[in-house]
Amino acid sequence: MSEIKPDIILKYFKDLTAQQIAQFAQLYDLYSFWNAQINVISRKDIDELYERHILHSLAIAKFCSFKAGERVLDVGTGGGFPGIPLAILFPETDFHLVDSIGKKIKVVTEVAAALGLQNVKASHLRAEQITDKYNFVVSRAVTRLIDFYPWIRGKFAKENKNAISNGILYLKGGDLTEEIKESKLKAELYPLSAYFEEEFFDTKFVVYIPQ
Repeated sequence: MSEIKPDIILKYFKDLTAQQIAQFAQLYDLYSFWNAQINVISRKDIDELYERHILHSLAIAKFCSFKAGERVLDVGTGGGFPGIPLAILFPETDFHLVDSIGKKIKVVTEVAAALGLQNVKASHLRAEQITDKYNFVVSRAVTRLIDFYPWIRGKFAKENKNAISNGILYLKGGDLTEEIKESKLKAELYPLSAYFEEEFFDTKFVVYIPQ
């Protein structure tokens, strides 16, 4: 196993099973291997994988706990963020990870297979091509909300299974005032500094847009 361990994940998620701990522990070596072949993470960021990619992805879980049987669409997943970490944390929730770049979906497919994740489906598609319905759409700073929303409009199931209404859970940083105003969407901002003490999260948010 790699020298770099998922201690930061265990710091904030204390009720993980032995299998989940083992799966999180595998991620560094898996992404180091695949990133050397297909660049899905900034090379300088690979040593910060657990904080800047995995824990960042899991911020959604601090805001919303997905239920068994819910369906979650990860748009522009890249190498599998936030979908892969969330799929480890919520093994009874179905995750569909999509990206328009095929080689990135190859990484997702290989990582999910190596981890034995039965609840992950990966597709080389644009979001607009998807016809299924989901409880939630998750994404990590793919584009501005005004451009993102048309891709996923109409892809939400009518029935709510969660404590919060079906909708978008978008990870983004910086001053989002203008972007939200421009989008004309009814968005709620939740600062990640409320969940995590590391400086990286000081300017990061979960943007929740109920549908």
